[in-house]
Formats: sequence, structure tokens, C-alpha cells
Amino acid sequence: MKLRIARHTTDLQPIIKFYTGILGLEILGQFIEHEKYDGVFLGPPGKDWHLEFTVSNEAPNNHAEEDDLLVFYPDSAAAFENLKEKFTANGIAEVEPKNPYWKQNGITYLDPDGYRVVIVKANEHQFNKPLTT
Repeated sequence: MKLRIARHTTDLQPIIKFYTGILGLEILGQFIEHEKYDGVFLGPPGKDWHLEFTVSNEAPNNHAEEDDLLVFYPDSAAAFENLKEKFTANGIAEVEPKNPYWKQNGITYLDPDGYRVVIVKANEHQFNKPLTT
């Protein structure tokens, strides 16, 4: 199975700069005036997921809530620190997450549309650990 997360925005350029320049995603494809939409696909090459951002002449409804997150898991502690430095260098301050789990295990930021992005500390990856209730 492959995954695409699609979201409408009002301005593609700040979104492209944020997700490529800071988070290191690459432009995988773009389209212009397709059924009155322009858009971009961003992600890591060769993976089975990507983000799609679109703009049109209609203003998007902002449904962003504090628990709407894109969570990124850097491959190492060095990669985590590198991302923190990129956020700082670009003047993007940490924001308080609603869920205390993310404060303990990562850092939360806002993207240009006000959606929350979390980078998780490398030693906190939970994928290989059993879930507890």
C-alpha cells in the first residue's frame, strides 16, 4: 500500500520552502492548472508515501487543530539535531503540543499554514516496541 496525504493551501512557495528546505523532502512532481488546481508532490525519493499540496482560486477551509500532526522520525540523533538547527536558523520557534507525549518525545513546530509538525527524538521511535494499554 502507498500513502499520499493531500492538503489545500493558499500559497505553495512557503510550503515548498518549509518541507524541502527544513525537513529535507524533495519535489517529486508538480502540476499547473489541472482542473483549476496547481500542486506539488513532496517526499523522500523511492518511498511509498508523499505529501501533496494544492492551490486553487477557492480559499481553503482551515480545519487545523492542535492534534492534527505530521510526525517525522529522523534516522539518528544527529539527524534530529540537524533538523532542530534548521528550524532555529529559519526563525521557526517550538510550540507547545497539546498531547504531552510529543513534548516528552519530540519537538513541535508550525508549518506556514499553521499545521503542527513534530520531529521525534531518534531514541524514541516506537515502531518496534509493543504497545501498552
